[in-house]
Amino acid sequence: MSDSDQNKPGLWQVVFSILAAALGVNSESNRQKDFSASSPWPFIIGGIIFGVMFVVGIALIVKIVLESTGAA
Repeated sequence: MSDSDQNKPGLWQVVFSILAAALGVNSESNRQKDFSASSPWPFIIGGIIFGVMFVVGIALIVKIVLESTGAA
């Protein structure tokens, strides 16, 4: 196994790191592991996907609440 394979984060590591970053609860050891990854792209792409899903989710919740109160 090469060094780049050892430093390549798995899918679940990326997901948990993004969720921990969003909540602000990442541990120092996990942060060190994330920053030692061979490439930041999985975290960047995952963060963008999470951000879009978060905004769309909030917009849907607001739409549902407004429709249920008759305000929309």
